[in-house]
Amino acid sequence: MSQRATSFDPPQGSLRSSVGRGALVTLMSQVVMMVTQVASVVTLSRLLSPEDFGLVAMCAPIIALLGMLQDFGLIAATVQKADLRREEVNFLFWVNIGISVSLTLLLIATAPLIALFYNEPRITALIMALAVIIALNGLGAQHAALLHRRMAYRALAVISVLGAVSSLAVAAVWALIAPSYWALFGGSLAGTLVLVGSNIACSRWRPGLPRRIEGWRGLLGFGAGITGFNLSNFFSMNLDKVMIGRAFGGVSLGYYDRAFKLVQLPANAICNPLARVMIPALSRMADEPHRFRSAFERATGLMLLALLPGVACIIVMADVLIPLMFGENWTGAVAIFTALGFAALMQPVNNPSGWAFISQGRSGDFFRSGLLSAAGTTLAVLGGLPFGAVGIAVGLSVAEYVKTPLLWMLVGRSGPIHFRDVLRWMGPLVLAAHGAMALVWLARPLLPENAFWGLLSAGLLAYLVFVPLIALSASGRGTLAEAGRLIASRLPARMRLADRDAPTA
Repeated sequence: MSQRATSFDPPQGSLRSSVGRGALVTLMSQVVMMVTQVASVVTLSRLLSPEDFGLVAMCAPIIALLGMLQDFGLIAATVQKADLRREEVNFLFWVNIGISVSLTLLLIATAPLIALFYNEPRITALIMALAVIIALNGLGAQHAALLHRRMAYRALAVISVLGAVSSLAVAAVWALIAPSYWALFGGSLAGTLVLVGSNIACSRWRPGLPRRIEGWRGLLGFGAGITGFNLSNFFSMNLDKVMIGRAFGGVSLGYYDRAFKLVQLPANAICNPLARVMIPALSRMADEPHRFRSAFERATGLMLLALLPGVACIIVMADVLIPLMFGENWTGAVAIFTALGFAALMQPVNNPSGWAFISQGRSGDFFRSGLLSAAGTTLAVLGGLPFGAVGIAVGLSVAEYVKTPLLWMLVGRSGPIHFRDVLRWMGPLVLAAHGAMALVWLARPLLPENAFWGLLSAGLLAYLVFVPLIALSASGRGTLAEAGRLIASRLPARMRLADRDAPTA
């Protein structure tokens, strides 16, 4: 076996079993991550004020922008490239370092101007402190990309959990001792240090001296397309927060930011980690259309089966969920959360489009999909701004529905995934989610009055309704069968044998 394959490619063996193990490990880690994130939301929301979160949310868009620029799509290039050489990894590492240091210095220099834009002098020092995180992320970017390329899912799962737990622990202790927005910075810094240090330790790769290589233009060209999407996506994800912070101040932005993060929590806990599993796997199936399409269909079906009923439930139960999670002083976020919930319902449907674009090397189309999202966000924010944060939330949900068919038509322009396939796979699940939402809403008077038991009952009802609704279609029955096979494959061998040997009528 070559040195290159030994260093950067996953172990030889069944790709399907590797993906299956990766998905299972990732799912288990995400259960822990979900618990940690919920604990973070509940704990910190009770220790800190809406204004504290609003001040950090003012800084978040610029930090997210620079984080995307420092990546420059080079992490995706490392994961996707079919034949990766050691010198290419070294070149990409030093490009990341150079960009990260430059952006860190730029952010420190422009911090007073950002504070002037918001008319909030307190965030000057906060932005300068957050610049450190930009530099640290650049140090570990290529090491993390190599772990994803090798499909080292167990190591990645442990690292993610350690980072999340460290961030929560430091932020909570800081907030108890000295409650202020600085507690949120402290948690972010601690989590970043743990992530970067662990990625470097586990990657088994160390950089050499910087030098230019042959073929560097191709690597940067692919990265440029990814960066174009990231910039468009940044605009889509942050324009609302910038405008709310500018027009309505820190308290309104605090309500919006907490509602936004909570409604995104279920999807982020599954979609983002699953993308880290699927993109490397699909990249190795790019020349096998049937396998690519089959894997894509199974993964998206299982993801929507897991997510859509839960999101439908929390939309209906927002007025119960928000006070239970955050406390009674956060009821101003209820209407915002409800409106954003409809966008969150469609985002798991649209998220897998990125898997198709990146794994097929279609960074140009990926960029175009970002422009489509940015255009919809702009219209939504401008149209909703006169009606406050709730108006913007409604506009974003409408834009997400309008974008969905256009996005999948773009996916279907080339490659093994066609628009008609998407309608057949996802259409019945999306309709079933709306049906489950309607039935939970009708059943609300019959649910327990206790907040916890009422939420639990509503969630169970949503899934109990969703399953028979999707079973009405052939694709829905296929998704349920795939879920059954996945569960059966993870049962202990003794249980599988007992089931196989049981007498039949």
